[in-house]
Amino acid sequence: MKKKIILFAALVAAFAAGCKENGPQPRPTVPLVLSAASDSSGLGSIAAQAGHVGSHGKIVLFGERSEGIGLARRFQSMDKMDNIDGREKRDSLPDFAGETFDVIMDVYNEPYAHFMTTEAGIDSLREAAVRGALFAWDSLSQAKLVIFTSSLQAANGLFDVDTLQQLTGGQCRLMTPVHESIKAAVAAGAKDIAVWASAPVRDAKVYENVFEEMGLEGSITSITPDPALDVCTELRSLFRQYRQTGKKMDALILDGFGMDPAPLWSEISLIRRSSTEEEDAFSAMIPASFNILEPGACILDATYALLRRENLFTHRIHRPTVRFFITEESLEGGLQKVPLSTQYVHSQYVSYIN
Repeated sequence: MKKKIILFAALVAAFAAGCKENGPQPRPTVPLVLSAASDSSGLGSIAAQAGHVGSHGKIVLFGERSEGIGLARRFQSMDKMDNIDGREKRDSLPDFAGETFDVIMDVYNEPYAHFMTTEAGIDSLREAAVRGALFAWDSLSQAKLVIFTSSLQAANGLFDVDTLQQLTGGQCRLMTPVHESIKAAVAAGAKDIAVWASAPVRDAKVYENVFEEMGLEGSITSITPDPALDVCTELRSLFRQYRQTGKKMDALILDGFGMDPAPLWSEISLIRRSSTEEEDAFSAMIPASFNILEPGACILDATYALLRRENLFTHRIHRPTVRFFITEESLEGGLQKVPLSTQYVHSQYVSYIN
């Protein structure tokens, strides 16, 4: 066993060194990665089998409960594509027909913001991401795709999960709202991007770090608007703060699921038609190609594109199925995922997000 640990330690070091040549990376991986990879009869076996189930695997959403429940609802109801030829055209058939979504609500660890105050706390958040991946890959879920719904976890844990797969041969696809929102903005031609972010996400420089790790050209700036009674007033606060950077704003990413871009577009139309000195400055800052991106829409679109591109749809004709789980402490003192009934989830947790 000692020889195995030494071998995997060397592999982790080599992998981290190789990544460093391609850009800045997080600190060395958390110890759970090494212990899981060296446990060939248990966690290592689960990691090694990750992503090898093909189209029959589940799509797993892991993170805080409000994000997972809300996003699962949208996956269930999405109908914007033709299921036969993939054109953007509704066909009265759910775009994810036949798919099973496992929502693992990390009740044990939420809220994630409390992890961000210390280095030890950040390591705990990274470890939670690894455990979430292992839950997603176990015999109950057998994920073909894991979506980490938390922005904070996007920059604190994905490196560790990816390292575990590199060490064991796992091939599960991974997604986060941060990565997919940035990709969508850049694909639309944006170079200088603003992010409407909560204070913990802003202070942790989540989007800035991911943008840098992706090796993209341009800039990204996270801003928390001054609180106000209405979202349009907050938008103007965000513009005032971003204006101080002296840059154009090619795109605005709304961090967090569920914020409706429609009122923001209406306010932007008013700003462009107005003639005050400040509004003229705002209009000059926003080019005609300016775009607003909501992470839920970015995740749904990216998931559909991935499944179609890599032929990972199940091709079963029935409504999308959603199964719910929570994380909780086991009798032995470890962490376990526990299945919940849909009825229980809606009676106990849905009010949490309404």
